[in-house]
Amino acid sequence: MAAGGTLFIVATPIGNLDDLSPRARATLAQADLIAAEDTRHSAALLRHHGIATRTIALHEHNEREASAELVRRMQAGENIALISDAGTPLVSDPGYRLVRAAREAGVAVSPIPGACAAIVALSAAGLPSDRFVFEGFLPAKSAARRATLQTLRGETRTLILYESSHRIVETLHDLVAEFGGEREAVIARELTKQFETVLDGTLAELEARVAGDANQQRGEFVVLVKGAGDDDAAAILAEGLRVYKILSAELPPSRAAKLAAEITGAPRKALYSAQGAAEA
Repeated sequence: MAAGGTLFIVATPIGNLDDLSPRARATLAQADLIAAEDTRHSAALLRHHGIATRTIALHEHNEREASAELVRRMQAGENIALISDAGTPLVSDPGYRLVRAAREAGVAVSPIPGACAAIVALSAAGLPSDRFVFEGFLPAKSAARRATLQTLRGETRTLILYESSHRIVETLHDLVAEFGGEREAVIARELTKQFETVLDGTLAELEARVAGDANQQRGEFVVLVKGAGDDDAAAILAEGLRVYKILSAELPPSRAAKLAAEITGAPRKALYSAQGAAEA
């Protein structure tokens, strides 16, 4: 049974301040307190909509400690609204610990829907949208980033990534290296803002376009990559089986399958079952 106040998870605009929904505005105005990722950043949004509710900071560095106090306040009857710098909280943003703590304490948690950059970009990309996977931000260092991409090469769903301005060129380069330059992709930049740009083409074309235009390296990015087709998936599986065969000569089958999957991006279970069928 929920007790006391409510934790409202409020989606805010990803750029255009007028995208705040009437319900979100009313919730923020009527809350006893707003927990914001960056109170200085959120101040512009609140001023724009005439919202005078007091704010406190809740970010990755203080969330664990702050959550306990916020839960106590809600148990005492206060209503608290959680917002991030932009978009839907918890999607590559802080808030998970607070939501979990609130639910464990029996506090009601109510989502107030609105913008999410990943979904906004997907809606305009022209890539298959019936099945997709959100990976958020890739690792900052190239070696770790490429290792992660290797595990995603055989993914058949549309892949959605977030990226920053200072890593977009490097990430596109690594995508070309791991997925091949001919894979279809879309880059959505500065969505809902003055310099909104949505570029489509192959990964190789997009890498060249962004690398050659400093203006296309500014802002916040959503990168969408078309999933592997049947031919791509078959080639990845074939390479995975080749590597698995080499490794299995020295390692137990389960370990060989795990390593071959990490190296090639082929599905581990598919490697193990396919090799087993071949040996039967």
